[in-house]
Amino acid sequence: MQSCAKSWRVVISRSMNARVPYRNFSSKGDVFKKLQRLTADVSANIERILPRHDDFSERHIGPGDKEKREMLNTLGLESVAQLIENTVPPSIRLGRSLKMDDPVCENEILDSLQKIASRNKMWRSYIGMGYYNCFVPPVIQRNLLENSGWVTQYTPYQPEVSQGRLESLLNYQTMVCDITGMAVANASLLDEGTAAAEAMQLCNRQNKRRIFYIDPRCHPQTIAVVYVGVKTVLKLPHEMDFSGKDVSGVLFQYPDTEGRVEDFTALVDQAHKGGALACCATDLLALCVLRPPGEFGVDITLGSSQRFGVPLCYGGPHAAFFAVKENLVRMMPGRMVGVTRDAAGKEVYRLALQTREQHIRRDKATSNICTAQALLANMAAMYALYQGPQGLRHIAERTHNATLILAEGLKRAGHKLQHENFFDTLKINCGVAGKDILEKAMQREINLRVYSDGLLGVSLDETVTERDLDDLLWIFGCESSAELIAEKMSERTKGLLASPFKRTSKFLTHTVFNSYHSETNIVRYMKRLENKDISLVHSMIPLGSCTMKLNSSSELMPITWREFANIHPFVPLDQAEGYQQLFRQLERDLCEITGYDKISFQPNSGAQGEYAGLAAIKAYLNSKGESHRTVCLIPKSAHGTNPASAQMAGMKVQVVEVDKDGNIDVSHLKAMVDKHKANLAAIMITYPSTNGVFEENVSEVCELIHQNGGQVYLDGANMNAQVGLCRPGDYGSDVSHLNLHKTFCIPHGGGGPGMGPIGVKQHLAPFLPSHPVVNMQSSNAGSSLGTISAAPWGSSAILPISWAYIKMMGSKGLVHATEVAILNANYMAKRLENHYKILFRGSKGFIAHEFILDVRPFKKSANIEAVDVAKRLQDYGFHAPTMSWPVPGTLMIEPTESEDKSELDRFCDSLLAIRQEIADIEEGRMDSRVNPLKMAPHSLACITSTTWDRPYSREYAAFPMPFVRPETKFWPTISRIDDIYGDQHLVCTCPPMDVYESPYEERASS
Repeated sequence: MQSCAKSWRVVISRSMNARVPYRNFSSKGDVFKKLQRLTADVSANIERILPRHDDFSERHIGPGDKEKREMLNTLGLESVAQLIENTVPPSIRLGRSLKMDDPVCENEILDSLQKIASRNKMWRSYIGMGYYNCFVPPVIQRNLLENSGWVTQYTPYQPEVSQGRLESLLNYQTMVCDITGMAVANASLLDEGTAAAEAMQLCNRQNKRRIFYIDPRCHPQTIAVVYVGVKTVLKLPHEMDFSGKDVSGVLFQYPDTEGRVEDFTALVDQAHKGGALACCATDLLALCVLRPPGEFGVDITLGSSQRFGVPLCYGGPHAAFFAVKENLVRMMPGRMVGVTRDAAGKEVYRLALQTREQHIRRDKATSNICTAQALLANMAAMYALYQGPQGLRHIAERTHNATLILAEGLKRAGHKLQHENFFDTLKINCGVAGKDILEKAMQREINLRVYSDGLLGVSLDETVTERDLDDLLWIFGCESSAELIAEKMSERTKGLLASPFKRTSKFLTHTVFNSYHSETNIVRYMKRLENKDISLVHSMIPLGSCTMKLNSSSELMPITWREFANIHPFVPLDQAEGYQQLFRQLERDLCEITGYDKISFQPNSGAQGEYAGLAAIKAYLNSKGESHRTVCLIPKSAHGTNPASAQMAGMKVQVVEVDKDGNIDVSHLKAMVDKHKANLAAIMITYPSTNGVFEENVSEVCELIHQNGGQVYLDGANMNAQVGLCRPGDYGSDVSHLNLHKTFCIPHGGGGPGMGPIGVKQHLAPFLPSHPVVNMQSSNAGSSLGTISAAPWGSSAILPISWAYIKMMGSKGLVHATEVAILNANYMAKRLENHYKILFRGSKGFIAHEFILDVRPFKKSANIEAVDVAKRLQDYGFHAPTMSWPVPGTLMIEPTESEDKSELDRFCDSLLAIRQEIADIEEGRMDSRVNPLKMAPHSLACITSTTWDRPYSREYAAFPMPFVRPETKFWPTISRIDDIYGDQHLVCTCPPMDVYESPYEERASS
């Protein structure tokens, strides 16, 4: 009935206005006051008679009133309000309700959003520039993209319960290596532009040189992203001079942004002779018929896998690919899946060594590892499996042949093509006025590309039909149809397929790419992989700092609507009015929640949001003539990605200590500020701190930085403990990124997509990101920090998720979610405190929304470490908490508000049982080397093996608690992995099929 309260009030107000005469009151104002009181009374009666049954906040928040009461009793508290009083410092508390619209019913939100989506105009776009329409196979859309078992997984740091996703990402890496001709690929990056920037960074790290060449025929958005904060020089290949030995690398596009295909062999050789690396931005579909970059010596190959079955999405999310020669593997950014073996000697998958190295290196990290698009990489990999090499080659040839037909028709109509060799894109020197052609295109509701020199461009894709070609030919004044042109074309007109650029090498020869071309087989394969991975459909994922909360179906449904999914990011703004309305409303709500004045949605992940926020600070300081300010202070209690982001933004990281209670050591902070005040640029703090406490003096810390000329960057990772209770913009922060994939319900997708928009105070607003292709209206191009993502609004298509979440929760629901997140965490800490040490607490003994369990003492008493507890939890059906971070040797737990008390109790009971197992070791009842913790996890193959020589029973290993039952148990599919073996034998493409598990093992693990 929540249509509910607002709708009733409107109806009642109208009837009252019709029936109550003004003469009974002294003024018109009195009338409306009286009507408001009457309306409130009637609404209250309606709520009493017809109580709401579809309050979304009650569906999102796990514990009911009875459970909340029980948890409060455990804590010795009278109310949730009392808990908040004891947790959040009064000095920063928001003294009013959030100014939000009334909450919308779950059963009405889709109607509301559909009205917004309908404002987007569904024109056909042939703009290209790295973005193409494609067919999303329904079998992949339904069984992967729309499947909670795939979209609610976490990053696969625990490989024993992540083998399905790891296998799929290994397929992705193999696909990229095969198609590009490179040795090693990673498991995806954010988009093509940021992948190019990563390539530039890698070149600089490799040879420490200061100049990086960019071919101006790269896509303009790629050039803009690479240009941020680096020494780059735009030059055509014949203008590039490598003789000075001062060039780190060169980036070129193949085929280029004008569609031209040319031979870059000489440029690559020239770069290598000068000691520079050659980087090639390319197109996977084109490479199905074109000679791959790896065959002419390229060092780094990158691009977007979007056209492999991922919608346009108004710019994202899409998975970028990144592949390198063998000698660069340890410098490659991002995540990489490798092959290792488990304790039983079986070949298995894991995230390879540099992922762990990134955590260790902190400010010396080669990149920020939280920069992947796992879900979209999995879609692209499944597309390649489904199509197979023959299918991909057919799609590429069909797309190229359609372009040849269009090119022939254009020439017959009197137009000139700028380039002879092309794959899918034509740059056209029109024989008539360009504006006349564009007017005809508008009549057919078609978007063409307009180049900076005024010439027109057309890029075709796999979705182009004969009717589309006929419309394009009509637009350009060709009187023939596509069918007639095709009939009259010479047999010799075979384009690239009869040129020296033709691909002759085979690709995707592995069995996995040649086995799943029927829907029956691909569905079974996807289900088999899904069954190997733990996700929110199985149990809570208690990862501290990661906020694995409910991703509701009503929030997720709109991402596949054609009005959101099938729009090119560079269409005129008046064709995307629905998106623009959604951006405005979401920005308004996020500003109200955070206390900031402006939001940029361009950052594509939390890590990129960190980088963007620091870049905005740098641009602001530079505008004041303070470019010398480069020192960034980072407390040890800050989020773990901060040092890498600061380093990538060109800042010098200085670490600030924390005290015994986990708070910033104010005396050390003051000493560091005094030491660096002349060059102080910023401090990066996390609030509540990563240690899980609301620090009392956060306002004083912010003020100290401001007094000494710096800016305050507040990491938004822990915003789930603040929404509605306090606002960063009020207590002194200048900029934050917001993890929409944490606090605001965008799902993690197995390691991406994420979304990290930044909120800023007014003085930083002019420095927010801009874009070279789309006029973003609100940005100030003259002072902007530049462009940090390829698309103007980042991963636009997932923003409706956060919009819907906020609209359905409303002010009261959002505040209540924060309160319950804090309640759940404190309840769990209370249940565990007599058995494990809770490492940090606030001044009144309470924690924020997460807490740290100290398991370090068990190393001495029982030879048990955090990793042993983490692996044993898998036997109980749970993903491990965040392990050995922020404090080495500990576990950080965050329950979120979506988990009910029974689930919290199951997890606590599991930890208590594990503590008893540790006690059994301590007291000699269990062996210190062979015990359930050291041998965990116990896979089905292990439990059902013919031999069992362990000093504990199979039943105790697999079913340690009554709630772990055979009919509901989630089985880890492998035994504990061998990290050392994997580090020593790095294999990052699909192994031979004979190492895959047998059909029996697959059935058993399913």
